[in-house]
Amino acid sequence: MLKKAGGENTVLKGVKIAQASFPRPFDTGLEYSAPARGDWNIVHVGLLIPQSHQIYFCAQGCLRGVVQTTAEMEAMDRLSWAYLCDEDYAEGSLETNIIDSVSEVIKRMGKRPPCLLIFLSCMHLFAGVDFDMVIEELESRFGGVDFVKCYMTPTMRFSGLAPMPTMYKQLYQPLRMTEKNSKSVNIIGYNWQLENSCELRDILSSAGVALREITACKTYEEYLEMAQSAVNITIIPEAAAAGADLEQRLGQKHIYLPVSFDAQLIMNNYQTLCGQLGIPMPDLSQQQESAAQALKDAAKALSGRPVAVDYLAVHKPFELSRVLLENGINVKRVFVDVISGEDEQAFSYLKENYPDIEVYPTVNASMRFFANEQQDENEFVAIGQKAAYFCATDYFADLVCAKGIYGFDGIKRLAAMLTEAAAVPKDRRKVIQHKGMGCQSCL
Repeated sequence: MLKKAGGENTVLKGVKIAQASFPRPFDTGLEYSAPARGDWNIVHVGLLIPQSHQIYFCAQGCLRGVVQTTAEMEAMDRLSWAYLCDEDYAEGSLETNIIDSVSEVIKRMGKRPPCLLIFLSCMHLFAGVDFDMVIEELESRFGGVDFVKCYMTPTMRFSGLAPMPTMYKQLYQPLRMTEKNSKSVNIIGYNWQLENSCELRDILSSAGVALREITACKTYEEYLEMAQSAVNITIIPEAAAAGADLEQRLGQKHIYLPVSFDAQLIMNNYQTLCGQLGIPMPDLSQQQESAAQALKDAAKALSGRPVAVDYLAVHKPFELSRVLLENGINVKRVFVDVISGEDEQAFSYLKENYPDIEVYPTVNASMRFFANEQQDENEFVAIGQKAAYFCATDYFADLVCAKGIYGFDGIKRLAAMLTEAAAVPKDRRKVIQHKGMGCQSCL
């Protein structure tokens, strides 16, 4: 017997935060994918290694998305693929096919790439493919090429390390043990360069410490030099596993200094950084005051308009909501499916002090009609593409994974984005459907 997806109620009304539960406010089940595509995926991340080439082995349906993503990035010269068919399983030739296909790709290339990322799919894991043997054979055939084991396994989202943290971990596998430079640190697992105006850059520069970022590397040799840094900094939770792995493999000290909107937590991050590097902590009171004033100015510009925040814009949407509310910005909705442990304290605070905030999921099947049910289009100012889509508003800050948002400088940038979002509408349909925040900006 056929049943309606999501039950009898076709539109999920969400819940007041006072009734929401930690860490999962909503039941899991059949999932809906909203047409907000600005988030990065494993294709985008893998291509951050300069001069590298990717080879995907998976079913044709999965390949369609991979090829489209790469084409949108105008990086088709850096992608090869082979699709699976039933005969591959029946004949027991999966390992042989991978080895032969990679060998053929390399032979057809005019110049061997310094690094090849080989992606296997869920089907290879189900079949028990010996990935280590495949890599060993390829290394014996093609000396001087770094082969990286990568995975396109969405079925593993809830088992072990999820696909994106795994991708960030594999992103740095070619780095090899070398002598460390105490005056060099890395930002690990962040898709963009930190803004030039970020205090973190100023702190390091003033102490004569060089900052290395994969996004700033133009050549493979520059990328490999990241192994020389004595300290790795991660600022998003998905990259923490990469930092821990590098600490174990290469002896690079890992410190997690997450993106935050809380002034005290920002100060704690910088104090931890300075303590680890043995450098003086600067006086950041002026930067803190400037950030607070920027939020007050944004509140004045918004004039009480309701604001919606989604988890894809920032990793801690409840922390951001708390800071905005405390500075006079009228947050009414938060879109989130799972509440992280880092956001639990802010979530609890809002439950007690702002019990009428509405919390909505993004993947619940009932949400497929939610955007169409919005009676007051463009009422909300949204932070994030999913919030913009579900609230049916063209007034939104196009923010994904806290791009460019770090420290007090990041708060000022967010305040400026909010002010602009309230005044200048965007082409919602066009903006949110571009993968990787417009794709061409990813490389």
